[in-house]
Amino acid sequence: MNQNLDKKQVHFQSENTSIRLGHIASNLARIRTFCNSVYKEAVESVTDETICFIEWTAAEIEPEYAEELVNIQVQLARWKLKFDSLWSDDTERKKMSEQSGAWSERILDMSGLLSEPIA
Repeated sequence: MNQNLDKKQVHFQSENTSIRLGHIASNLARIRTFCNSVYKEAVESVTDETICFIEWTAAEIEPEYAEELVNIQVQLARWKLKFDSLWSDDTERKKMSEQSGAWSERILDMSGLLSEPIA
């Protein structure tokens, strides 16, 4: 693991799980947006980061939520394996976008961030 990733992990894991889930939801929303653009490299980069974020979070949350996160992580990894063919197919790219958006909403809901009172 490179030093930048180590620093990112330490910083990320210093946040509480609600904030971490918020970051994951935000990344998935970015993937949704980037799928509707020409930013293939951005989608790949954010996908990689999201896979790490899930890995660093899943072990520390309720098992049923962790299972959902790991299922998302597995699907992201599958996308990465055939990313070039998915990216060049408009229908598949649209599916990736829609799925990322649905996951983002689900994880944001899971985080509880929207239901917490604003200080």
